[in-house]
Amino acid sequence: MRVIIRPTPQDTAEYVAEYIKNRINTFKPTKERPFVLGLPTGSTPIPIYKRLVQYYKDGQLSFEHVVTFNMDEYVGLPHDHPESYHSFMWNNLFKHVDIIPSNVHILNGNADDLDKECKEYEEKIESYGGIELFLAGLGHDGHIAFNEPGSSLTSRTRVKTLNYDTILANSRFFDNDIEKVPKMALTVGVGTIMAAREVVVVTYGASKAYALMKCIEEGVNHMFTMSVLQMHPRAMICCDDDATLECRVRTVRYFKTLEQTCKGLLVNEASAPIADAAVRALYGISRPHYYDLERARTVDDKKE
Repeated sequence: MRVIIRPTPQDTAEYVAEYIKNRINTFKPTKERPFVLGLPTGSTPIPIYKRLVQYYKDGQLSFEHVVTFNMDEYVGLPHDHPESYHSFMWNNLFKHVDIIPSNVHILNGNADDLDKECKEYEEKIESYGGIELFLAGLGHDGHIAFNEPGSSLTSRTRVKTLNYDTILANSRFFDNDIEKVPKMALTVGVGTIMAAREVVVVTYGASKAYALMKCIEEGVNHMFTMSVLQMHPRAMICCDDDATLECRVRTVRYFKTLEQTCKGLLVNEASAPIADAAVRALYGISRPHYYDLERARTVDDKKE
């Protein structure tokens, strides 16, 4: 598990957005071989989506050959409801970029047969060869998607009853009225997320610090479902300084110095295999691409 720590939420979002942009561009997706991206909702990804939209507007990123699968959706909330995750995704990302509508997949919480909807969602993911990168947020109680405490760590897409803490947390989107918050949702399972080739979790703020500590410093525990990413071969957590406040000082220092070591390896272009591994771990791109971007940044800085 990699942990990338940045000073502020905005710095964290900038890093993640650039990482996703680099992964998509390096993948070189086509109609026959699209980049399959898993996406979350909520307040955490909003600055990331804003930056991705800006990359698109600047001509640095295209979603034409990107296929998306969202993590979850409320049960019983109309698609056009302002707080549905359908509305959220179109308002915050999809309508601002060149994604093909048929490449967007969001669970239907109004399906006549919810179990069938979940089964077909898993089959659709499989039909694309699985998810290349799953972006996720972290719940206050350590949950990922709507896989709340006690969820099976091998679970797949299913109907889930939301607990009181989640309903209370989400009431801020429903006029702070918990009676307006849906009590059930469809969600991808922990096993669905673990099947992705890469998982990137983003979290900010002191309010998530305890959950983050439990998920990276203690063992795998179904009461903190995000902790299972300790077992994923390619998982990365990106957070701000405040989110590490409950972590041991040596844990924070370990991950920060690890990143510094990787950056140091990039200075010596002669050690190609090592530098290649370092730059892919940090930025999701090839070493030549990294150096091209650094030269472009230097030119831009001089212009300013």
